[in-house]
Amino acid sequence: MAQSPKTILARGKEVLRIEAQAVEALVPHINKDFEAAVKVVLGCTGRVIVTGMGKAGLIGQKLSATLASTGTPSYSLHPAEAIHGDMGRITKEDVILAFSKSGESEELIRLLPIIKRIGAQVIGFTGRMESSLAKHSDIVLDVSVNREACTLNLAPTSSTTAMLAMGDALAVVVMEQKGFKERDFALFHPGGQLGRQLLSVAEIMRTGKDNPIVKHSDKVEQVLLAITQARAGSASVVDAQGKLLGIFTDGDLRRHLRESGTDFVKGKVSEVMTENPKTISEECLVEEAMRKLQEYRIDEIVVVDKKNKPVGLLDIQDLLKAGFDEPAKDSKTKRSPLSRRQ
Repeated sequence: MAQSPKTILARGKEVLRIEAQAVEALVPHINKDFEAAVKVVLGCTGRVIVTGMGKAGLIGQKLSATLASTGTPSYSLHPAEAIHGDMGRITKEDVILAFSKSGESEELIRLLPIIKRIGAQVIGFTGRMESSLAKHSDIVLDVSVNREACTLNLAPTSSTTAMLAMGDALAVVVMEQKGFKERDFALFHPGGQLGRQLLSVAEIMRTGKDNPIVKHSDKVEQVLLAITQARAGSASVVDAQGKLLGIFTDGDLRRHLRESGTDFVKGKVSEVMTENPKTISEECLVEEAMRKLQEYRIDEIVVVDKKNKPVGLLDIQDLLKAGFDEPAKDSKTKRSPLSRRQ
């Protein structure tokens, strides 16, 4: 029977409320068992293997993917495949995360005695603390719910949401306990916009022969040759100890050509360089470098180490090649490349 739009919207909101309440009810279940589960996963020297049948198994696959992407090696094992040979993938160094609302899924229960003989530890996620899964698990996480969101109280809805939330809680706490940082996250997410956002400056900057570094006593004509050979837009100028003093850019060249002709190329670069240029650390994310380029309206920035010695050069062209959009510039204050300065 067709229902009115009002009824449809009301029912949709009710489903969300039921599932939200199911998640909220899990908070008291974050207890000593949860703490023990975190410690077991942290201490795992093998793989964290996730298993479960049906919808519970699909939730387990999501948790496995989250663990793997946040520094905990993990894979999903289908119970039906496991009993036909894939049990050979499990070792005593592994930890098993087993998902079952009832705790009585036949395919899953058949695995437990074998897992015990292998010697792997089992963490059960179940809604029935008196179930076979609960009894044969080393640690049990209670994901019980009052009711499913479906009117028949049959389709896995609230129960799978509860499993998902408890799994996320476990994965996030494990990640934080490991000290997993943005750079580690970038290592496992190299593709797409996310991967680009988490790139470090060190991964994209120009180094070696592509990063021209000249002495403050060098002639400008020598510096121009170094810039040309490196196909760069600037050169870092250093003192006798190799510490950064300034930068000489294409913009500096054009400006001095307009102001004094070509005579200055016979002089020292220290006389025409831009002193105290903007710099960035190689540990910084490329996103921060982009913000600096935009803020200072410059096209290249020197990368320095803790001793203020140049170790790289980041040019706007490098960012464009890596798939980043060119930093936006205020149209009212945008300057021509001929006049850009540090």
